[in-house]
Amino acid sequence: MSMSTFDPNQAQNLPEIEKQIAVRCVEHAQTYWSLLEKVRGSALRLTKLDQEIYTDFEETFPEVASNDEAVRKIDEDAMKSPAGKEKWRNFIMKYEKKVADFNFGTLIRMDASDEYTQNNTIFLTRFQFYVFEIARCRRGMNDWVFEQARKAKASAKGA
Repeated sequence: MSMSTFDPNQAQNLPEIEKQIAVRCVEHAQTYWSLLEKVRGSALRLTKLDQEIYTDFEETFPEVASNDEAVRKIDEDAMKSPAGKEKWRNFIMKYEKKVADFNFGTLIRMDASDEYTQNNTIFLTRFQFYVFEIARCRRGMNDWVFEQARKAKASAKGA
């Protein structure tokens, strides 16, 4: 089949490919969590373009960026509504040639004040992950992970 006749809306989901994607997403989440345990989020830099992405986020999504609670707790319904999808698609595409794997799928915590759990995790693009996690890190919303890991390590040494 040539690519010119390929219709992604008609493509079948292949279980093996879906499993591979799921594994990569979980590995990414585990790696990120491990990083947050080792480096205070507010001191973390996720990409070479963190400042540009953060500033663009504030300008493109002021209703979210100006509200700490909206950054801490992602409104999946708003993001995935027809208007939300269109706005995010336009935003993401600006970074197509600037951010590697920008459109790969990945997992993010819906609520930054909790860990990765089945009920606190959604699937979105890698770029959306960067947008929210850069904002969360800059605002100190992920620092608790580092503090919790530090305390656990100290407890383990004292035991």
